[in-house]
Amino acid sequence: MDTTQPDLDALTTIIGALKRMSREEQTRTLQAVSVFLGLNTEPTRSPPGAHVASQPSRAAQSTDAGSSFSEERGLSPKEFLRDKKPASDVERVACLAYYLTHHRDTPHFKTVDISALNTESAQQKFSNASMAVDNATKAGLLVQATKGSKQLSASGEHYVQLLPDRDAARDMIKSSNVRRKTRRPMPKKSPSVQDTTTTSQ
Repeated sequence: MDTTQPDLDALTTIIGALKRMSREEQTRTLQAVSVFLGLNTEPTRSPPGAHVASQPSRAAQSTDAGSSFSEERGLSPKEFLRDKKPASDVERVACLAYYLTHHRDTPHFKTVDISALNTESAQQKFSNASMAVDNATKAGLLVQATKGSKQLSASGEHYVQLLPDRDAARDMIKSSNVRRKTRRPMPKKSPSVQDTTTTSQ
């Protein structure tokens, strides 16, 4: 490649300026110059960290439903609750339980874990955390686990996934309750002593 005097002058100036910077500043500056000038640097070797830094923006722009869960995993608890917009203590408990299960690898938890994550999320303090957890259990969003712990129920998981569409979430809970009642077998009536005596005669 032929190099002209203007090229050499520009290269000398750029290298001189970059030498006074740290490696991180050099990388950031080169990336900024490439973006500013609209240069396509894909065919060349990207600076360390450049490819990794571009991944979140692509994930954020993705509208594919299958990728929504993987995108959620990078959210802080504060951001997660901001997106879900829980409107009651019961919904907030369910959202915190969901975050513990899928973002903190804590499928079994106690009230103290819910309270601690609630504080970390910068949420308003529960007036009675134990009662809120009990109410979430009565609503079918949580179920009993081992050693006095709780865990998110299948309905609770689906409920949180549907939020902030509260109408859809409530309809899902109603339909789940109807299915459970429909599947419950009717107890067979056992013959009484009087019926047995009458039959034998």
